[in-house]
Amino acid sequence: MATRHPDRSPAEPGLRAGGAPGARPLAGHLPAFLRSPLGFLDALPRYGDLVEVRIGRRPVFMLCHPDLVRRVLTDDRTYDREGPSYRSSRRAMGNGLATCPHAEHRTQRRLMQPAFRPDHLARYATVMRQTIGEAVDGWRHGQRVDLGGELFALATKTAVRALFDADLRPAEGRDLHEAPDTFLKGIYRQTLLPWAAGLPTPGNRRYGRALAHWQAYTARLVETRRARPEAGGSGDVPKDVLSHLLSTRLPDGTPVAGDAVHDQCTALVLAGSETTASALAWSCHLLSHHRDVAEELHAEAHGVLRGRTATQEDLPRLPLTGRVVTESLRLYPPAWLIPRVTTTETEPAGRRLPAGTMVVFSPYVVHRRGDLYPEPGRFRPGRWAEEDVPAGGPAADRNASLRAYVPFGLGAHRCIGESFALTEATMALATIAARWRLQAVPGAAVRPAARAVLAPERLPMYLYAR
Repeated sequence: MATRHPDRSPAEPGLRAGGAPGARPLAGHLPAFLRSPLGFLDALPRYGDLVEVRIGRRPVFMLCHPDLVRRVLTDDRTYDREGPSYRSSRRAMGNGLATCPHAEHRTQRRLMQPAFRPDHLARYATVMRQTIGEAVDGWRHGQRVDLGGELFALATKTAVRALFDADLRPAEGRDLHEAPDTFLKGIYRQTLLPWAAGLPTPGNRRYGRALAHWQAYTARLVETRRARPEAGGSGDVPKDVLSHLLSTRLPDGTPVAGDAVHDQCTALVLAGSETTASALAWSCHLLSHHRDVAEELHAEAHGVLRGRTATQEDLPRLPLTGRVVTESLRLYPPAWLIPRVTTTETEPAGRRLPAGTMVVFSPYVVHRRGDLYPEPGRFRPGRWAEEDVPAGGPAADRNASLRAYVPFGLGAHRCIGESFALTEATMALATIAARWRLQAVPGAAVRPAARAVLAPERLPMYLYAR
């Protein structure tokens, strides 16, 4: 009887399981990861397609091959949203669509889906246009700004206006910027160091204050809307997410519970701002260091917009703008570490994993595989053009690259707000490129923040009017 290769699986021929070297006796790979998270991740594919690392004494299995990623993200019965990260997120945000486990996901997805139909997106895009125009019109020639903060304020105001038909005062915007940033850093720490979550450290106290502020804001958002005469549903088509949630009746005729409404809104305030702001911030950072692409982008945006703010109808005529956003999401995907926990024994890449094992997928890792993306570390938006097939390679090479591109996830858990985020990011980037030249501050280091969403810690820029 033939012996099966220990690193092979009949369903995934050729995939290798391995282990990362350098684990310390008690800390495992945690010191190396904390010292340089992205550098540590970048090195893992050389050790296999499924790589065991140690976070303290806990084994964690990193998925470094797109076939394994697709298997895990499309089989949410076997690989569920559990573990320290999701427990922390549920304590903070509640059990909404962004955090709920497999057993509740389909029901919640069906509840939320109507608010993200194409006709609603067109309505949201009108709000995006207004908010983008206000933000960009408020900039001054020669001004030095933290562009990351500016873009977060823009994205948050857009999300609150479009998804909840509310407005955001400047002081609230500043507070909300600080609160999610502190929250995302706290979730990141609690995932890596769950034993420290309950300690009375300064970081944990800041996390608690930020969380209370964020939850209180969401509660005010919901209660203010409930007080409106039309909140209960007048028979008209709801125009935003919050009015949809307040007017929806469940199969038994009862309204959506108050805590469920709060949970969905709490997550959407974060998701509707952080993902878009991160994509825009990295796009602007990359453009500031690639003047040739920036000038080509300006020519496209100026030729289409002629001084006005972009609309949703302009997007088909802004192909380079869309490719810049796509390439930025490839290099710096906002959701850069996505954990799952096995619910039963399984065997990816020939490695037997018992129930309760944590596996982690990093879009950052698979998006930078040299066998899928030529010059993987280079900012090259042209790679996403239809005619851009690797020299000497078949069109299938491009299909493989597309299959490995997953900044918004896959399967049933694919981000429900993907179209919202891409529409806003493309409209905002085109408007900025048409009117402003961005210059990086000489000598300023731009580093990813150590938190749950991959965004620059600071992004100092000079703004020059075109």
